[in-house]
Amino acid sequence: MNDCRRGQTVYSGASDAPPCRETSPAEEALAPPPTTSPSSASPLSSPSLATKKLFTAAETSSITQSQSLSYRKTLVSPSGIFELGFFNLGNPNKIYLGIWNKNIPLQNIVWVANGGSPIKDSSSILKLDSSGNLVLTHNNTVVWSTSSPEKAQNPVAELLDSGNLVIRDENGGNEDAYMWQSFDYPSNTMLQGMKVGWDLKRNFSTRLIAWKSDDDPTQGDLSWGIILHPYPEIYMMKGTKKYHRLGPWNGLRFSGFPLMKPNNHIYYSEFVCNQEEVYFRWSLKQTSSISKVVLNQTTLERQRYVWSGKSWILYAALPEDYCDHYGVCGANTYCTTSALPMCQCLKGFKPKSPEEWNSMNWSEGCVRKHPLSCKNKLSDGFVLVEGLKVPDTKDTFVDETIDLKQCRTKCLNKCSCMAYTNSNISGAGSGCVMWFGDLFDIKLYPENGQSLYIRLPASELEFIRYKRNSIIIIVTSVAATLVVMVVTLAIYFIRRRKIADKSKTEENIERQLDDMDVPLFDLLTVTTATNNFSLNNKIGQGGFGPVYKGELVDGREIAVKRLSTSSGQGINEFTAEVKLIAKLQHRNLVKLLGCCFQGQEKLLIYEYMVNGSLDTFIFDKVKGKLLDWPRRFHIILGIARGLLYLHQDSRLRIIHRDLKASNVLLDEKFNPKISDFGTAKAFGGDQIEGNTKRVVGTYGYMAPEYAVAGLFSIKSDVFSFGILLLEIVCGIKNKALCDGNQIHSLAWTLWKEKNALQLIDSSIKDSCVISEVLRCIHVSLLCLQQYPGDRPTMTSVIQMLGSEMELVEPKELSFFQSRILDEGKLSFNLNLMTSNDELTITSLNGR
Repeated sequence: MNDCRRGQTVYSGASDAPPCRETSPAEEALAPPPTTSPSSASPLSSPSLATKKLFTAAETSSITQSQSLSYRKTLVSPSGIFELGFFNLGNPNKIYLGIWNKNIPLQNIVWVANGGSPIKDSSSILKLDSSGNLVLTHNNTVVWSTSSPEKAQNPVAELLDSGNLVIRDENGGNEDAYMWQSFDYPSNTMLQGMKVGWDLKRNFSTRLIAWKSDDDPTQGDLSWGIILHPYPEIYMMKGTKKYHRLGPWNGLRFSGFPLMKPNNHIYYSEFVCNQEEVYFRWSLKQTSSISKVVLNQTTLERQRYVWSGKSWILYAALPEDYCDHYGVCGANTYCTTSALPMCQCLKGFKPKSPEEWNSMNWSEGCVRKHPLSCKNKLSDGFVLVEGLKVPDTKDTFVDETIDLKQCRTKCLNKCSCMAYTNSNISGAGSGCVMWFGDLFDIKLYPENGQSLYIRLPASELEFIRYKRNSIIIIVTSVAATLVVMVVTLAIYFIRRRKIADKSKTEENIERQLDDMDVPLFDLLTVTTATNNFSLNNKIGQGGFGPVYKGELVDGREIAVKRLSTSSGQGINEFTAEVKLIAKLQHRNLVKLLGCCFQGQEKLLIYEYMVNGSLDTFIFDKVKGKLLDWPRRFHIILGIARGLLYLHQDSRLRIIHRDLKASNVLLDEKFNPKISDFGTAKAFGGDQIEGNTKRVVGTYGYMAPEYAVAGLFSIKSDVFSFGILLLEIVCGIKNKALCDGNQIHSLAWTLWKEKNALQLIDSSIKDSCVISEVLRCIHVSLLCLQQYPGDRPTMTSVIQMLGSEMELVEPKELSFFQSRILDEGKLSFNLNLMTSNDELTITSLNGR
């Protein structure tokens, strides 16, 4: 079996990359970013650890055989970055030996020696024994020790500025030759310069292993490291089961990390594979940055932290979404969060069990529509599928010496070869990797995915070519017939009418806007205010286009919603939205200041909200502390009043259809204002509901009758409010529950168990009024009931939130009983879908 370890290593081509390694600087690599904290930080940061270091001042970074380290002594790295000593995690009867960031007060433990064997009191000593190994003893009993196969004449244990504790022989002559190092035995934290992978000469593996909990460094069952397939890759394992797969290194990036960029001046991401070792590591170019990678058992995530100067900020986490969970769609499928259903069969394949597939149970995967034929190699061929994380590499063959054409021939000559592609996609591409048997764990990406050539029988290839050629023939024939007849007349009329039509259209739109008494802004005024729509002025991205901050010449700050030409919102939708918002006046609705319609630009100008959107606070463990419970309760009531105005008190009854945390803006006093009415629907008279085949909105906030059957009403907005209410109380984004459940499923379970207090966000536990929080949870469950008729109106919601009236018990939150499925004619199960705030549905036709 060939693989990357059989040949010479190569480097990725970066100008400053050293030879004899494969390396790529990557902006979105596994290395955490520099200390600047992004606004979209993930919401699931770990709680602060009550860590107590038990030490007095020390100035040495090493000990020899004649010295020892006792309970209240420490080693400090030469530059004072890291410290080694004894500490506890809140329990004084459980003492550990470990390493921490010396100048960072919170969540700073980066390595633990005796995680599974805590010491009960201060009778502990660390010293070098006669063989040169470190030994930790407690009352003359060995608690922990190193095990170096070599014996040093003059051993020294030293803590380095990298955070690595090493044992070296001072008589060895090479200060970088270590008999033992803590970097080979990490706990749950990866630091820059640390290798995760394999030393093939020693048959030794280095991997991260999660703590059981934040205050218990005993090893959990979640691990993260390299598995030595012929085409090696990094897996997150839960026990012996694959939980997440990063995808193999393809010369530019990990196949499952499409956002990795080859040009970056901040840090490197390095992957090495040769006959001696296979490993991954990262290193920062900015020495002032402080960052780390942590494997977290409680959230089942590999998390990237950056130190902001005051606290750790959780920058990103894996898995990112439900499609990142290993094998969620079964064999011979691909997973995508931008389609329904999220699991799709590969070209030339069909569901193995159509009944199970249609009920959204994809575990059985897909099988071939037609069998392969290996008798004649010309009877089979390949279809190109682009934009993928390539399949699991367990059953692969790698040959780095041949090109893609030779790879195709080699795969075609092996009956069990199912797919192939380049092993290195940098430059023109090189090398060959082939897959055998079923293809597992493929994900589709919108950009920077990898190409894969999948084997299909001739009949299936002919069918694919026939469909493509039929379309080409029809289009070509019609075009050829019409082109001569049309082109002359078209040129004539287009030239004659182009200017007139453009002017007439703009005049018509402006006349409509004038009739609505909406101020019109000149395009030059808006472009000047936003610095020509500079990226530095961009403050958000909505379903219909980006939003920019601007400043008018009179000093007023504005927010400009720029409707993109590809958004699907045309002139009619634009004027409809302006007509709708122009008539809305309420303290809890964002105010429209005016609009601009010139050329291709369709712009809406709103009042600027200093504190941005609600989601940037409640889903961020640092900023979330700024919203204590009184402020959150004030925000909840404000959103409810704004929604009541839309449903009952405005001139038209308006159903928002996309109420979510990112569409609630906060002013300087944290007053909430509902925004983004691009998907809103207005009713006149007594109409309170409607039906549509064009479902718009965001998964995780959609009421079941709307997602399934296209039925919407004021009660579908009430459902969205219920989800938002839970998010404000819990501080957890609906999509963060990666086990397939949604936030209301968790809330309902804890409510039934009378453990609803477990839902409360840790950021507000010290400021919350328990009775108010429990009432909010109770009201949210009433809003989330399955049938619209069982949900309260917003009038009742405000009454229930603002009083101590007795509340009825909510009914079972079970969505998909037969009645809804019969009405909806759609058979997908929302409870099997991970709610995703970024997955905005703009068109879904029922069948």
